[in-house]
Amino acid sequence: MSLLRTVSLLWLIGAAIAGASAQTRPFPLTVDSIMRGHDLVGYAPREVYWSPDGKQVYFRWKRAGENGRKPFDRYVVNADGSGLRRLTDEEAKNAPPEGGESASDKRHIVLSENGDLFLYERETGRKRQLTATDETESDPRFAPDGNTILFVRNNNVFSLSLTESAWRQLTDIRSGSPPPTPAEPKNTSQEASKRAERDLFETIRQQAQEREEREAKRKKEEKRRPFYVPTGQSVVGLNASPNGAYVAVLIREGEAGGRNTIVPRYITESGYTQDETSYARVGDLQGRLRVVVLKSESGEAFPLEFTAPPITTAGVPDGPRRLSWSGFRWSPDGKTGMVRVRAEDNKDDWLLRVDPETGETGLLAHRHDDAWIGGPEVGTYGFLPDGKRAFYVSEEDGYAGLYVVPIAGGTASRLTPPRREVQGIRLSPDRTRFYFTSNEGNPADRFLYSVPVDGGAPTRIVRLSGAEEDTAIPSPDDRFLAVVRSESHRPPELFLLPNRPDPSAIGIRVTQSPTTEWLSHPWSRPPIVTFRARDGRMVPARLYRPPNWRPGGPAVLFAHGAGYLQNVHHWWSGYFREYMFHHLLMARGFLVLDVDYCGSAGYGRDWRTGIYRHMGGKDLNDLVDGARWIVAKYGVAPRQIGVYGGSYGGFLTLMAMFTTPEVFAAGAALRPVTDWAHYNHPYTANILNQPQHDPEAYRRSSPIFFAGGLRGALLICHGMNDSNVHFQDSVRLVQRLIELRKENWELAVYPVEDHRFTEPTGWADEYRRILKLFETTLKK
Repeated sequence: MSLLRTVSLLWLIGAAIAGASAQTRPFPLTVDSIMRGHDLVGYAPREVYWSPDGKQVYFRWKRAGENGRKPFDRYVVNADGSGLRRLTDEEAKNAPPEGGESASDKRHIVLSENGDLFLYERETGRKRQLTATDETESDPRFAPDGNTILFVRNNNVFSLSLTESAWRQLTDIRSGSPPPTPAEPKNTSQEASKRAERDLFETIRQQAQEREEREAKRKKEEKRRPFYVPTGQSVVGLNASPNGAYVAVLIREGEAGGRNTIVPRYITESGYTQDETSYARVGDLQGRLRVVVLKSESGEAFPLEFTAPPITTAGVPDGPRRLSWSGFRWSPDGKTGMVRVRAEDNKDDWLLRVDPETGETGLLAHRHDDAWIGGPEVGTYGFLPDGKRAFYVSEEDGYAGLYVVPIAGGTASRLTPPRREVQGIRLSPDRTRFYFTSNEGNPADRFLYSVPVDGGAPTRIVRLSGAEEDTAIPSPDDRFLAVVRSESHRPPELFLLPNRPDPSAIGIRVTQSPTTEWLSHPWSRPPIVTFRARDGRMVPARLYRPPNWRPGGPAVLFAHGAGYLQNVHHWWSGYFREYMFHHLLMARGFLVLDVDYCGSAGYGRDWRTGIYRHMGGKDLNDLVDGARWIVAKYGVAPRQIGVYGGSYGGFLTLMAMFTTPEVFAAGAALRPVTDWAHYNHPYTANILNQPQHDPEAYRRSSPIFFAGGLRGALLICHGMNDSNVHFQDSVRLVQRLIELRKENWELAVYPVEDHRFTEPTGWADEYRRILKLFETTLKK
């Protein structure tokens, strides 16, 4: 029997014994119990990486019950699954680095820790400190010679020679305006006096001559001219070419007159209310990014330029289109750059190649969407190892796919299969293949694939769920995989397995995060069902049906948050508290339907953009159609249906209660957006354009304008420290309900909670209220 199989068998035996022991302590299915959250289910392993020799795997982890506020501990496990242990602080400090940049000979890694540079030697495992300054050194990497390190300090690029132990400054970037050029001397009495003194006194003449010679020498030796960043603008990124000959400077331009919102914090250590600055609202003046390429030797600067063609689109103003630049990349030889330019109306973006010697740009790829540019991996692009081709992700066929295009220009080709959403794109260690995850016909499943960079048939390697924490990290020799994977009824764990095509492979399970108490409960794998929406789409949903279900009972619909998020799948949900709460509702006789409404992730471009210019349109229709489907399919009592959700789900709950009161008798809106004109710019302007240019889209999408339609029972819950959807949203809605003389609502406030609740007491109070709402209003 192989060691891998032996370790797996021992783990299964241990888990069975632990589970049997836990059976003597049945899990209490109560709100207080399930809202312990991570104290029950533990924490997903994170920051997983292999040691340089591929013999060990390092990761950060916290077990169930550990203090949620303390940092994650670092663990190590052997590649065969044995020897799992937590590192001491000293061992963690001297562990092989996560990330960092390798030299061309692969013998050394350079990294930045706590603002200083370190050099790690792979063969000996020795870490040497290179700098010890009060300033911050960051973004280090090796130049092609393997002996020179490029890094950033004080918004300038420096080089450090390991052989000569010497460093030099490659750029001279300064803030403010350049000093004024001295005016030409004028024939004034003062100038005449100076000339007379030089003619009269030999000492004065010699001093003046020496001064002029020194100035001339200084100007001759100072080859690099300074680059000045105007006041009100700031450097937010520096990207040096591989040999340091050029530097791309990313600059943020602020907008005069912009105004940020304020979030008051009422429960503070000082006892005084403290205000925290938050985002500028959608449509308010937003900063934008531009790129300048500098020549290191001369300081010559080339501001990159591009003019976007005009468009005529509803909700978009006429005239020149504002652009924002980002994501500069260098080819391996440093002779070509690549940068992304996005129109601030969100309808177009362009990938441009850049000649750093002249600053000239050329088109590599153009992406357009009548709604908005988006989708998974939209910001993924770069050079292939040969430097002659670029890769990027686009929804050209309606689904996010990986494309390759020649740098010199030409037609792009798709590497990944059509009509599938790709995610998690990375190059293999030898840089000959891409790894990516994708569904295969069923959006509820994800598999890990590889495809050669030169094209060919993709190889399906292993089943890999698509949770936020899930990842697959190949070993340095590409023979093994470290995989963080989950199931719909089990949270993410770390597995080790061979890197070969075997979609059913499980591998060695390294971690067990939940408590044995939690594992003792028969948590279900909720089946996935589909129903037909009024526009003909088949809408997926998770169904939680009580085992003793009988027609005539009540039901609850759950609307996930974020809008663009997938919650109907076969892996662990980020809404794991809600997952447990749905089991509690089932135990109380409720049928629960968890819907991936229009606008959710995982279903392609048309699904993603179906809410363009009308949030609360097709997405709400899907909830209504789901409610009618469970009435027809399972005999749910039509007047006993509730709805709840947080953030975007809270918004949909309000729209459901205000605009379809005949369908939903009760709703719990948690931290809801009530007026989209009060939300942030990056999210909202994508979907609804800007309020000053498209007021119709905002008015028909904002619940506060429909509050007069409330008939059922409404619960609003909101954290007062919410820096995402501000507490003010609910305050304004409450005032509207008061003025409308509505009585069947209540507001629960949570003084110390942000958008994501963190306190078990806050979670428990919120969900006790939700349960009470549904118990008292939906059960007849």
